Amino acid sequence: MKKIQFQLADALEKVFPDRQPREFAQREISIFLEEQYSFQIAYYQKADSSDYVNIQIITNEGIETTISKVEKVPSNLPAYPDNFDDNYITTTPGLLPDLLLPAENNRMELEKDGWNALWVDLKAHSGAGLNTVVIKITDLEGKELWNEQLSLWVIPHSLPKQKLIHTEWFHTDCLADYYGVGAFSDEHWRIVENFVKTASENGINMILTPVFTPPLDTEVGGERTTVQLVKITYDQNKYHFDFSLLKKWLEMCKRNGIQYIEIAHLFTQWGAEFAPKIIVKENGEYIRKFGWDIAADSELYKEFLAAFLPALTECLRENWDPDKVYFHISDEPNEGNVETYKKAKEIAEPYLEGFHIIDALSDYSFYKNGIVRKPVVANSHIDEFIRHGVPNLWTYYCCGQTKFVSNRFMAMPSARTRIIGTQLFKYDIEGFLHWGYNFYNSQLSKLKINPFDITDAINAFPSGDAFLVYPGENGTPLASIRLRVFAQALQDLRAFQWLAELKGKKYVIDLMEKEQTITFSEYPTEAEYILGLREAVNEEIAKLLD
Repeated sequence: MKKIQFQLADALEKVFPDRQPREFAQREISIFLEEQYSFQIAYYQKADSSDYVNIQIITNEGIETTISKVEKVPSNLPAYPDNFDDNYITTTPGLLPDLLLPAENNRMELEKDGWNALWVDLKAHSGAGLNTVVIKITDLEGKELWNEQLSLWVIPHSLPKQKLIHTEWFHTDCLADYYGVGAFSDEHWRIVENFVKTASENGINMILTPVFTPPLDTEVGGERTTVQLVKITYDQNKYHFDFSLLKKWLEMCKRNGIQYIEIAHLFTQWGAEFAPKIIVKENGEYIRKFGWDIAADSELYKEFLAAFLPALTECLRENWDPDKVYFHISDEPNEGNVETYKKAKEIAEPYLEGFHIIDALSDYSFYKNGIVRKPVVANSHIDEFIRHGVPNLWTYYCCGQTKFVSNRFMAMPSARTRIIGTQLFKYDIEGFLHWGYNFYNSQLSKLKINPFDITDAINAFPSGDAFLVYPGENGTPLASIRLRVFAQALQDLRAFQWLAELKGKKYVIDLMEKEQTITFSEYPTEAEYILGLREAVNEEIAKLLD
């Protein structure tokens, strides 16, 4: 083998040091205007080689290119022991490729531990027609080390606007904690907006909004850093609300293309037994007036909600489209706490007329009995809901979806993440929810962690479940492979929906299912399938538009 070796790889290949990656079979690719497309430059360098290179991507000036280094991050828990299927790359603790670290001036220090990769993102703002993309790598003296090229066909149309509602829970407190800034200080606002902007750019169009500190993944009796947008005063037996920070939040969301607002859960997780943590100014002092010591159905909390929810919904109606505001009662109710959930919903629901209420669950009886009318169903349990013809379904996955279904664990192939675009299309899924855009705590938020060092919430969730972005320098989010791949699955969905409008849904499904019927648990697992399908769909759309 040469001292240094390069080859192209597609975006669905995860490059590990101990194995030569699959060669990128496609040399002719197609994209729509403003679509994000990615590929990789895999390389192998011996330890005695020069380790700095310059990378040039030469193409039409209307095509924006960015280069990142694929960094490996540590994983103590790539998969739960004895709870995985055959479609994992590895289940052994170690270093996994995930973090995308942007190149400075297209100069990069190469790794020397075997095969690694550089990541290239393309976006065509113009340049319709056939373009050549030349990839040129030189050493620091300008000596050419490698030269390769791709043919890029830019279709002179943009994909339709995303219809899917997509939320990845936004943990505002984790940003304050990691960067060591005060909640809703000027610096915190700047950092939050950076992370919201990145979310929006990658197909996340709904943001979890902390009207008070969201009662999520918190140890019973414990609490998370206070992030409360609504200032509350209790004076002379009456509540007063200041919504100025909430209005500022909504303006920030509008500025960054967010379409939907998701209000923090009104009751604690896993059963709705208690009130969330709420800070109130009383007798001139800020106190924690509500929390684990206040029952969900207490008169004190009912009195608060009777004042708070009418005032909140009035503010939301004045500043946002109510049809694009979603409330939660409690996350992940099950048959063991159906009565407490039901009681909590009966307390809150009368104040929420004209707004949506959604909650993540897997028990069909909750829907059947009318307890949750808009369920967000785990993709491992969704078949029963589909069989019963439940309309406007939402779905989610998290740490519990370990076998057969799509998920985003670092140890899973990227094709397993991207396949979800076909499933969302086939079953007309309305929304997708995930709990971890930027969760930088241990399980139950007992400890704050550094996500560059700990990727599994301290042996709690398989690496990749808790966050999609890393907290970079100066409050700048850094992307992961998983963020990019899921965003591309959403682009696939938009292309499928467009072709269905042009030729009918059956035509698209027939194209998808030439060799295998697609369900949430059965689908083609090869990267070549989804890449080939997308090219075929692009070609059909281009023909019809011409």
